[in-house]
Amino acid sequence: MTATADQGQTAGAGASQGQTAGAVTGRGEIRGADADQGEIVGIAPAPDGPVSVIDYSELIPNNVGLATDRRLQRALESWQPKFLDWWASLGPSVPTRDVYLRTAIAVGRDGWANFARVPMEQYRWGIFLSERDPDRRVGFGRHLGEPAWQEVPGEYRADLRRLLVVQGDTEPASVEQQRHLGMTAPSLYDMRNLFQVNVEEGRHLWAMVYLLHAYFGRDGRDEAEQLLQRNSGDPDKPRILGAFNEETTDWLSFFMFTYFTDRDGKYQLGTLKESGFDPLARTCEFMLREEAHHMFVGTTGVQRTVERTAALLKEHDTDDLWDHGAIPLSVIQKYLNFQFSVSLDLFGSETSSNVASYYTAGLKGRWMETRRKDDHLLAGGTMEVPQVQEGAISTRTVPLLTALNLDLRNEYMEDCARGIRRWNRELDRAGLPQRLTLPHEGFNRKVGAFAGQSVSPSGELLDPAEWARLSAGWLPTAEDRSRVAALMLPHYEPGEFASWIAPPGVGINDLPVEYDYVRF
Repeated sequence: MTATADQGQTAGAGASQGQTAGAVTGRGEIRGADADQGEIVGIAPAPDGPVSVIDYSELIPNNVGLATDRRLQRALESWQPKFLDWWASLGPSVPTRDVYLRTAIAVGRDGWANFARVPMEQYRWGIFLSERDPDRRVGFGRHLGEPAWQEVPGEYRADLRRLLVVQGDTEPASVEQQRHLGMTAPSLYDMRNLFQVNVEEGRHLWAMVYLLHAYFGRDGRDEAEQLLQRNSGDPDKPRILGAFNEETTDWLSFFMFTYFTDRDGKYQLGTLKESGFDPLARTCEFMLREEAHHMFVGTTGVQRTVERTAALLKEHDTDDLWDHGAIPLSVIQKYLNFQFSVSLDLFGSETSSNVASYYTAGLKGRWMETRRKDDHLLAGGTMEVPQVQEGAISTRTVPLLTALNLDLRNEYMEDCARGIRRWNRELDRAGLPQRLTLPHEGFNRKVGAFAGQSVSPSGELLDPAEWARLSAGWLPTAEDRSRVAALMLPHYEPGEFASWIAPPGVGINDLPVEYDYVRF
């Protein structure tokens, strides 16, 4: 069924061949379609802005008029089975009956998603772009003020393709990293959140593949094939960026990943949302809406872990909480140190002539570019960047255009600090003096000015011998990971939670925490 605004119904996540996974009643309540799903499963607020309804009657759900371009449609329909094969072999490994998931049904500021029970293998991955603004103009660089491009300028073809490939490569990588986490889920609530993140990362892969197919011809189709042939951690064909080849060994790793590494994704998407290439900008704008939930999972997951640790730390007056079924605060700090440092590497070197070229060309802007109070050309601007020279950490002055990686990284670090303050409130509520902290930007770095340097979490430059002696106190050891893994026992009964994590205050979409979000 085609989902249209005047039908009063929406095709849900698992809808196909005339089925709907949920229907919106006159009051905006979404009810399950099957007889055993008759309970209210969500609220759909009325849209208050521009809305582009997504067509679920197509084999590939979309709001880009795919049916009007038969050549593109056939190309994407030939890629779809390969994607489904990848999902079956490298997606979530836990067999489930259905999962309570949200699916986009329209592109607007509100009322854009439907919640329903969906067999994951029937999830309708599709292509969704935010509404086009016909008056949109390039907001920075040498093309400042020109109409945004609806086609790829020939001189920027290779650069834009590379940006899409690098972004697209991260999306399936995280699914591969998290493949087996469902086997040790601390609750059905958390398992559901994991699967929501996974299916949306799959949809974000579709977003990049659509752009590659639609605008880059044979080269784009070849790159789309390669996105499924590289695999996280594969010794022969690894993912492009290092953080996406790291193992996600346990749920604390997952929560740290969704907080720190998905937050890097937020900032990278934010720069691409400013692009003069309008289809890319519109794609990233919608992806950012979905990405917010991923960071919510990380923020609240770590917060609930800290809450449980704080309660037991106060009760037993010791950080040695293993025998009490919880993760010591010192180990949480080590996981934080590791994930933050590898996520900083994703921003690249502090200075980059490539990034300067992307900005000048109008391909990739700054975070919140339109809110910046400058000329959006940056000629003559300068910035201080860190360096290690003569055994000391100092700074040097460089042209601002070449320091945009650092500009973005600084925005990211400020954002990360807000989450740390939130986690520390749990320690404060428990009356504890301990606090979690972000390590120095030079700690444990493999990329940029601090690569190869031994920098402590407090920012002290160490010699290699000191680093070797002290680093086990700052980064997770094999024993730390083993002991965390020993706590990762599955809890599959509704309302049941593992000993190391506190339950959330509220459930998903106003449902009870005890709801059976995943059925087997």
